[in-house]
Amino acid sequence: MKTAFVNIKELVQVRTEAISFVAGAQMKELPTIKNAYLVIENGTIAAFGAMENYADVAADETIDATGKMILPAWCDSHSHIVYAGNRESEFVDRINGLTYEEIANRGGGILNSAKKLQETSEEDLYEQSKIRLEEVMQMGTGALEIKSGYGLTLEAELKMLRVIRRLKENYPIAIKATFLGAHALPAEFKNNKEGFLQEVIQEMLSKVAAEQLAEYIDVFCETGYFSVEDMELILSAAKQYDMIPKVHVNQFTAIGGIQAAVKHQALSVDHLEEMREEDIDALQGSPTMPVLLPTCSYFLGIPYSPARKMIDAGLPVALATDYNPGSTPSGNMNFVVATACIRMKMTPEEAINAATINGAYAMGLEQEVGSISIGKRANLILTKAINSYAFIPYSFGMHSIEKVYINGNEIA
Repeated sequence: MKTAFVNIKELVQVRTEAISFVAGAQMKELPTIKNAYLVIENGTIAAFGAMENYADVAADETIDATGKMILPAWCDSHSHIVYAGNRESEFVDRINGLTYEEIANRGGGILNSAKKLQETSEEDLYEQSKIRLEEVMQMGTGALEIKSGYGLTLEAELKMLRVIRRLKENYPIAIKATFLGAHALPAEFKNNKEGFLQEVIQEMLSKVAAEQLAEYIDVFCETGYFSVEDMELILSAAKQYDMIPKVHVNQFTAIGGIQAAVKHQALSVDHLEEMREEDIDALQGSPTMPVLLPTCSYFLGIPYSPARKMIDAGLPVALATDYNPGSTPSGNMNFVVATACIRMKMTPEEAINAATINGAYAMGLEQEVGSISIGKRANLILTKAINSYAFIPYSFGMHSIEKVYINGNEIA
């Protein structure tokens, strides 16, 4: 099957040379071709260029994209979309003045979601989760990382990861799975954190590895949850199973998690709402991608990650949703990109780079998705007729998408 898009107003994120990610001043550079064509064959990008160089390719379908733009589908490298039920009552509690920590101390937060998930069958969990997956695909997401972490028991964590595997098998979107056993301390281990750490290391990790359910390992490294020492213990144990770290750090407090994550060769460090000079310094020259979650800050009313300071210091950044029932009940990457521009003062070029090629790198998919490059998956967004790609973040709360293509096929 061969499809040709012609008369594209602007083809965005064109990369003719292989790159892993862009950093610092490079993030302001977003290569495009105006008045372009794009050819897809058997689900991958086969050719592209200026219309003046287009020759008939005997396509099975030719699509006139006059006035419209094409860019890579969004790469969302941090999500928790496999969960049971919702937590809108806690949303109301926060409106009434309770903090995230106060809600958690009353048995809400992650423990609330864990209780619901433990009581939900695997089939029901899958049915709930696939609806969310279909919704984010329709909003332009073409690659997605999904974490466990709302199980907090061996069986419940395995249930989550099996659901993630089933989603991966049944949907064409690129999906990566992350094991987040150390997301919170279960009530039964309230006074025995060491016991729970051993449960994660001795029981959960080996079972997850035996079923090949996760490529990545995560820990919620945060005051009141898991310390830097706890995180290092888990990351060291996961190394024997070749699980690569992608960790939660610096959401509420900066306690040295970034330095430890870099030492353990983490693929990404995620959240980073609280950043010190020494944290930025630790990331300099490392292969670890900082992943920022602006809609989490928007929803919780906490500080935004200092994206401008990080980019100006020469770092790369990626953008992701953090889609979860407690702190970010939205998987809309369009709103993430808009929020990054509006509240974190990222330019449209920086935000699009962060949500495509850098997001792909943050889940090990930079060779498959994230740019308009020959041989990559044809995971694409076809916009409505818009003036420029800056209209995407400018029109916050809306989206400029006309159609989404995954592996070259239009999704319903």
